[in-house]
Amino acid sequence: MSRFWSSVVRTLTPYVPGEQPKIANLIKLNTNENPYPPSPAVLTAIQAELANDASRLRLYPDPNADLLKQAVARRYAVQPDQVFVGNGSDEVLAHVFMALLNHDAPILFPDITYSFYPVYCGLYGVDYRCVPLADDFSINPADYCGQQGPEGKIGGIIFPNPNAPTGRLLDLDAIERIAGANPDAVVVVDEAYVDFGGNSAISLVDRYDNLLVTHTLSKSRSLAGLRVGYAVGHPELIEALERVKNSFNSYPLDRLAIVGAVAAIDDEAYFQSCCAQVVATREQLSSELTALGFDVLPSAANFIFVRHPQRDAAELAKALRAANIIVRHFKLPRIDQFLRITIGTDAECAALVTELQRITAEG
Repeated sequence: MSRFWSSVVRTLTPYVPGEQPKIANLIKLNTNENPYPPSPAVLTAIQAELANDASRLRLYPDPNADLLKQAVARRYAVQPDQVFVGNGSDEVLAHVFMALLNHDAPILFPDITYSFYPVYCGLYGVDYRCVPLADDFSINPADYCGQQGPEGKIGGIIFPNPNAPTGRLLDLDAIERIAGANPDAVVVVDEAYVDFGGNSAISLVDRYDNLLVTHTLSKSRSLAGLRVGYAVGHPELIEALERVKNSFNSYPLDRLAIVGAVAAIDDEAYFQSCCAQVVATREQLSSELTALGFDVLPSAANFIFVRHPQRDAAELAKALRAANIIVRHFKLPRIDQFLRITIGTDAECAALVTELQRITAEG
């Protein structure tokens, strides 16, 4: 610990991203990347941007990313002033915590959820309260209705839908119930995985001025390497995010990211086909692991959350790694016996099942 560290840095517990090992012949099922490439239209758009006038890379990109906002607005039948874009949904969420959730009352999120949320709270000095998931790892909407902080209010609510790392989904009626029960608090629905089995709450933002929905192009659009995310909500919520963005980095998206993201959003047929393939593989893998004796939580994401009643999760992860297959193991209360397994290609998932058959048989 350096004497030059600020008091904020001294108390931070940073987020730990999923491992990105450089191992040959690796089956990588640990960070929820899409196993399929992005739409061919993405590369075409990027190449066209360079071919038209590569010298434009010397110029700053559009700070408002208007082309991308318009593409998102078209996709969800909203107005461009209801759309905020950023360098991945993590940056979008960071601005959300600063602009909309940093109040003088605790915010609420599940006790088992995306582990970046408490990190943001530590970074921005946001008080929070974890709401326990039910015994089946589902979110109970009633737990977010009528909740109050010590001074009679809450500073906001945030949760992923589907939740991560559990993969469990809330229906839109439940989200509407939470938003309606908390008219004076911002309710943020983090929909990083919703395209693999849920309906987006963006359809509700015109009814609830306190509802903000965030998305990423990293998962269902296969663009984790391009870093593009966005939020959709009431124009006043978006304005708050823009004020923070322009006090932090006015140019979060480069020229190539903007045109590539627009192409990905506009290619609806490829998007639907890719998601359908991931969902089909997820259902097949869930069935096969259930047959092997694993408990598999219902998932609406591009991953599954599983445990084996007779096998230690850490030992299973270690044995898989020895076979060049990596999955995610969380050493946290309540879920330390679970593995989160990203849905890969059919061939990758078949190799995983074969290896787990061998490991469990030897056990």
